Amino acid sequence: MADITFWQTKLHARLHDPAEKALILLRDPQGHENGTSRALHRDLGFDQLPVEDWLPMDHPDVLDGVLFEKGIPATMYRQVKRADWWASAADRPQWPMEETTFQTRDGRVVTRKVADWAQVRWSKEPVLVHPLTGKDFDLKTLANTEIGDIKARSLQHFSRLIVREGETVNWRKTLLAFWRFGPELSEEEDAGKLGFLWPLLPADTRVPDHSIWDHLDLTSAFAGAFAGDPNEQAALLSMSLGPIQDFIAAARTTSDLWAGSHLLSRLSWEAMKVVCERLGPDAILFPRLRGLPQVDVWLRDEMGLSGDWFNRCAWTNSKTDANPLCAAALPNRFVAVVPASGVQALAEQVTLSVRTWLQNQGKTVVRRLLQTAGLPDDPSSHCYGQMRDQLADFPEVHWAATPFSLIGVGNPARDTELDTANLEQAMAPFFGLGGQSAEKPGFLGTPAWNVLRQEASLPDNMAFFTPNPGVLYPAVQDLSERVLAAAKAVRPFKQTKQQGWRCSLTGETEWLTIDPQQLLKSYRQQTDTLWGLVTQRNPAWAKKGEHLGALPAVKRLWPTLFSEEVADATGSDQSQADRFVVSTHTMALAGNLEALHAKLSQDSTAHSAIEKLLQSNDKAPALPRALAVKLKKGTLAARIPAALDRLREDESGEADLKRLEA
Repeated sequence: MADITFWQTKLHARLHDPAEKALILLRDPQGHENGTSRALHRDLGFDQLPVEDWLPMDHPDVLDGVLFEKGIPATMYRQVKRADWWASAADRPQWPMEETTFQTRDGRVVTRKVADWAQVRWSKEPVLVHPLTGKDFDLKTLANTEIGDIKARSLQHFSRLIVREGETVNWRKTLLAFWRFGPELSEEEDAGKLGFLWPLLPADTRVPDHSIWDHLDLTSAFAGAFAGDPNEQAALLSMSLGPIQDFIAAARTTSDLWAGSHLLSRLSWEAMKVVCERLGPDAILFPRLRGLPQVDVWLRDEMGLSGDWFNRCAWTNSKTDANPLCAAALPNRFVAVVPASGVQALAEQVTLSVRTWLQNQGKTVVRRLLQTAGLPDDPSSHCYGQMRDQLADFPEVHWAATPFSLIGVGNPARDTELDTANLEQAMAPFFGLGGQSAEKPGFLGTPAWNVLRQEASLPDNMAFFTPNPGVLYPAVQDLSERVLAAAKAVRPFKQTKQQGWRCSLTGETEWLTIDPQQLLKSYRQQTDTLWGLVTQRNPAWAKKGEHLGALPAVKRLWPTLFSEEVADATGSDQSQADRFVVSTHTMALAGNLEALHAKLSQDSTAHSAIEKLLQSNDKAPALPRALAVKLKKGTLAARIPAALDRLREDESGEADLKRLEA
């Protein structure tokens, strides 16, 4: 996938329509494809590519798509044109087309264009449609927008995003820059106040319920899949990590709950990153990755995009756990368009990558525990082997792929005359349908497909609608999800042997130790264990009596490890980001503390009684935001949770504890 032509093809796909298409369509004498898109092609040097199979400018296909000054590589053009057809069909219905005759130096050429009566001049009556609710947003008019100014600013915007190394364009970095920052205008570029509208500009002015960026993303995804496959075939890959509930639920504190959720999100990103590095982030259709802080860090630090481009992002400025990086923003599954022939190798690489990453985190956790306990960091130590063995085959990685080649095409040149027999046969078992059933499975049995499957035409050589495989995306996606669900129902596992005392949190695995003999008797009878020493020196990592296995240990230390990542990503002079964790005790007391604060402000006797039970080291803990606004850090009510925790651990303070609780 490192072939330069691969990234050139995807970049060409992203440029086949200009971002400002909706604003200049039917207004620009040059046509929307011959303005910014053509200028960027020229700036990137596409017309100078050393290829042999150029299409001449008067070729019928050239008039049917994007123009190059000196022609375009035929293979690249075919792949991008096909990707545009599929993406358009998946996004929206087609519209009436009529034949038009052009005169070229070689004679008469017939091509097709949208019928005049079906055209929409969006700038005169601009309307956006919410993709989920269908609600219309009338923008009144954009007719006063100046075409030349919009095109000039668009060209300036994208020209700024071209990444060159000397005189040579870095195609991969340029693609990443166009994907990430194409929908975002800088403050200087937004002088005309297009910033709010720019990311919402529609792909099709007749169906303004999805943006031009959605269309360009999908076109680039399909083009990359075609370019990366020797047979130019695409497949839909669905992957899922697990288990979810058991992993997150194994928690003793609110910090543990956050750590489980966030660590699972991070594992998901490590899985998706393999696809992003090989095929580009636009290959992932779900979830949408653009603008996610963790993805931005990857783009800046690993892909080498300019750090200045990220200065406006909120994650670059926050030095606390309020930083957006600390949000568990990714689900445990994703869907991607990939080259069909490389599905298995890609899925295996994802599995290997995510498990290797977790194993590396496990090694770091063991090393930090040994350092904190004051024990020698010996790679042959028993706890290193425990960590490796207990993390083996975690997380579970399930995947399923559905090739679009299940959809037959009778006319390969235009990808039309669809045959769904193989797709129906593959879907039938998941809908309980036998081979002789006349009922169609899933999307193929819906009224929508009964309409879309038919080619429709109008008089006077006007084609109204011709379906291509992109129309069947709902069926392919449905089949992929059902195959994935079936794969997850099979729960293969390797049995592990755990002989000693178990983790105090999960009871499933042995707790980590440097001496396996310690596992033969209860940890409650021992004070010189790894965890006993950690408890004495860093109670945040282990409360009294806690002895954790591998996964709970990784979760327990993850807040510390990730806080250090945040500090590094934001350029903080601190070793780690500040964390404000609201304990379960504080959460439970929140309502009482608010009422108590109101009482103490009016009852001096109660105020004095509670003040005597508090000590100077009873500092106010982190509070829920709404409560923190009402209570100042120094107030008695705010300091009570710390006093309760202190007295609960002090056997001699039982009487004071009862009075304070009362």
